[in-house]
Amino acid sequence: MSELLVELFSEEIPARMQKKAADDLLSLLTGKLKKAGLEFGAAVCHVTPRRLVAVIDGLPDKQPDTREERRGPKADAPEKALQGFLGSVGLTLEQCEKRETPKGTFLYAVVETKGAETRTVLPGIVAEAVKDFAWPKSMRWGRHAFRWVRPMHGVLAIFGGETLAGSIDLGGGALAFGNTTRGHRFLAPDTITVTDFADYTAKLRAAYVILDREERKKIILEGAKALAAAEGLTLKPDLGLLEEVCGLVEWPVPIMGAIDDAFMDVPAEALVTSMRSHQKYFSAETADGSLAARFITVSNMKTDAKRDATIRAGNEKVLRARLSDAKFFWDQDRAVTLESRRAKLSDILFYQKLGTVADKAARLEKLAAWLAGYVPGADAAKAERAAALCKADLVTEMVGEFPELQGIMGRYYALHDGEAPEVADAIADHYAPQGPNDRCPTAPESVVVALADKIDTLAGFFAIDERPTGSKDPFALRRAALGVIRLIVENQLRLPLRQAFDEAIRILKPVISDADFYREGEAFAESAIEGDGTLDQSEVQAGMVSLELLDFFADRLKVHLREGGVRHDLVSAVFALGGEDDLVRLLARVEALQSVLSTEDGANLLAGVRRAGNIVKAEEKKDGTSYEAAPDESLLDEAEEKALSQSLVIAETGADKALAVEDFEGAMAALAGLRGPVDAFFDKVTVNVDDASVRKNRLALLARVGATANRIADFSQIEG
Repeated sequence: MSELLVELFSEEIPARMQKKAADDLLSLLTGKLKKAGLEFGAAVCHVTPRRLVAVIDGLPDKQPDTREERRGPKADAPEKALQGFLGSVGLTLEQCEKRETPKGTFLYAVVETKGAETRTVLPGIVAEAVKDFAWPKSMRWGRHAFRWVRPMHGVLAIFGGETLAGSIDLGGGALAFGNTTRGHRFLAPDTITVTDFADYTAKLRAAYVILDREERKKIILEGAKALAAAEGLTLKPDLGLLEEVCGLVEWPVPIMGAIDDAFMDVPAEALVTSMRSHQKYFSAETADGSLAARFITVSNMKTDAKRDATIRAGNEKVLRARLSDAKFFWDQDRAVTLESRRAKLSDILFYQKLGTVADKAARLEKLAAWLAGYVPGADAAKAERAAALCKADLVTEMVGEFPELQGIMGRYYALHDGEAPEVADAIADHYAPQGPNDRCPTAPESVVVALADKIDTLAGFFAIDERPTGSKDPFALRRAALGVIRLIVENQLRLPLRQAFDEAIRILKPVISDADFYREGEAFAESAIEGDGTLDQSEVQAGMVSLELLDFFADRLKVHLREGGVRHDLVSAVFALGGEDDLVRLLARVEALQSVLSTEDGANLLAGVRRAGNIVKAEEKKDGTSYEAAPDESLLDEAEEKALSQSLVIAETGADKALAVEDFEGAMAALAGLRGPVDAFFDKVTVNVDDASVRKNRLALLARVGATANRIADFSQIEG
């Protein structure tokens, strides 16, 4: 068993592409090895800014021999067909077997292939893997037709300690396989000859290259923490930046620098964003969580006191220029109020069919006023004011330079303008939550404006039929829906979603032209108008959009609850009842349903209710009639059917009382009492008897079982 070591050496690979590129290289190589019949043991990949590396151990010295039986044409086939088959298998007619089959006599050939030496197979596999490699962006260089992410300078390919004989076709030249690499670009640029992976890693480390990505990350993180701790500070966590910086250095050395005090009055978020985006600096915090006047950069040179001081001074000089821009934006932006900036929003198109950002802000004002009535403690006037101003920071210099600060800078400018703190906080929070791990607003006015922003976006794009399809969601509507769900559920809001959607669409109507408005509900609208002619067709179209939004939310709710272990079919079962758009109430139903169905009694009850429903459904289809009418008590002869009828009355009464006060656990408990009577009915009573009236009555009784259960949920939607 031998080891294959492959290194693709190039100019610096963009940090964001490195990890996936290493995984892709390993996947391509291992896939092609398996296809060639070459089994292997451990397979790992590594990446640094200038090299992709794959090492695969446990490869055999040769491919296994193969024996394959192939069926050819019929024995009496034309000569041309026979010769074609014989040529393809490399045998003579006498070496083939004639075999009788139900379809006639056919030629069969056994082809035995000796496995090739692995050493002769590997060059083609490596070359094919490189050829098939796909980069998000690639380039050509020199006179070569070959494309790679950056100019490729070398291919190290060693098997069993020896260099493979092969090359990469560059389309205007070739890059031969070798057994050499290079170390650090500045500290050890000379050629290094290696024999295997152990030798490779040891010599690279001696040449100031740490191959293991996780080790480089650990050195950066621990070094940065130590520098911060030495100053009585803590490192501000930033895993995304850590991943990126790790892809910029091969020999990481953290160095701390100072931020001039003149810049410390600029909002911390602006300073951190400027340092992070432009300079890839880590930030430090004081004991109270405020931003410290320190930054940490990561050098790609070995530690040297004089050189480190030069690097520190150079980075501080560059940072002063960067932060001077941020301070200029901060000072300039405060010279103009957010209120006076609102007019400029008319110059920014939100979406072609949905008007400008100014139009959206006006809609948010109206929708926030309506939503405030459903958020306990919300001040409608403050919510409206926040909605009116929440987009105004989009035309500030700071947000123009750092778009990720939208909302955050709006808060600072609002406070500077003398707006109420609740208004300022709502401006900052109105984009939240932007993902499953993002903080969810809890302040009443913040919740109102965040809901308004997301509901307006959802209603608008659904109204013009721009909705997610498959994996495509260009307007992040799925994320917006999950944001609405989190805002409602985590704040326990009793918000009727259907009414909220209707209100959002009503506010949207003046902006959307008749030609752009969603048309699928038009046929339904026309049929509904045929009665007395008083129904507004556009109202019906709007209603159709709201219903489709509810269906969309049902799907998103299943995704949201899946992480909490809630079954998707239970959500479907509750939604199937129709008319349920209160997510808090819906989730209470689902939790009660799941609690009971997880018990043995609940599982048996489900089986009984579904059995009753299936029988009724089958008989209704066969008879062409419905058995929804109440059963006739006088036709109940068997003790078990009388007991079931009495139990249904008790269950219905108990469930209705519990549902009236939204005690869903109590309603399920009342329903659970049907388990015994239902089982006894099926054990002792025959439904399809000769007496038509008795049969009809028993089917009506079973239909009542389903109707009673459906007070809680549609049991036919529940799996298992």
